[in-house]
Amino acid sequence: MISIFQAVILGLLQGLSELFPISSLGHSVILPRLLGWNIHQNDSYFLTFLVATHLATAIVLFLFFWKEWKKIIIGIFRSLKNRYVGTDDAYAKLGWLLVVGTIPAGVIGLLFQDSLRKFFASAQYAAGFLLLNGFVLLLAEHLRKNNSKGKQASASANNIAKLGWSRAVYIGSVQAAALFPGISRSGSSMAGGLLFGLNNEDAARFSFLLATPIIGAAAVAKLPELFTASAASFRNATIIGALCAALTAFLSVRFLVKYFQTNTLKPFAIYCLAAGATLSLYFALT
Repeated sequence: MISIFQAVILGLLQGLSELFPISSLGHSVILPRLLGWNIHQNDSYFLTFLVATHLATAIVLFLFFWKEWKKIIIGIFRSLKNRYVGTDDAYAKLGWLLVVGTIPAGVIGLLFQDSLRKFFASAQYAAGFLLLNGFVLLLAEHLRKNNSKGKQASASANNIAKLGWSRAVYIGSVQAAALFPGISRSGSSMAGGLLFGLNNEDAARFSFLLATPIIGAAAVAKLPELFTASAASFRNATIIGALCAALTAFLSVRFLVKYFQTNTLKPFAIYCLAAGATLSLYFALT
């Protein structure tokens, strides 16, 4: 179904492109078509493979931000004990914002994942959505520049905690657009954060934190299939692919956390526009 070599390449690609706002799912659909691999991306085994590589990425994110997650978890339990979220308890507020932001993406994913599966097998659709993703990133940068609230001097949990409940729901909802291959989950959620006044660093941090529970929830629903008898033919390849994804995810998050301290989404937008336009033309002619 999927060879070890293919698993290594796709795993490395997923870990890299999941955190960069360029759509890991889109690249996982496009690359096999470009290389002529006979992989059926809308089959159940390939979805299991993708979930496993995403889970590896989520685990890396959780460990990378462990100090922050520790404060968030303690804050949530503190609020449950006190039966309210203190106005000055930034980490408790951030924890509940992550909970609220996870719910809409999870619900949308459960309701529509089967109906959207046809897009997983279409490199043509993925290229078109990649082009659209580039426009979304450019729009996010335009809104950031024109939003006076997006000028915080430094990143902090306090900045993110000021988002508010409805805005967390909105950001959680828009990241569900990543069900379309070519639309970036991290890019969508970062765009939402920039829209509501976060700076690039805070928007990226909130996006990375928000990725952990939603990917973990998807893994709980899908990964048990990896341990069934029918999965024996692709289990080893999936495990190797997940390890490769973990490696590039670690390198990616280390780079991006520093990158967004002083840089913007514009280079990623240009890449998505150029790649999406070129690939759309190529697939239309072949």
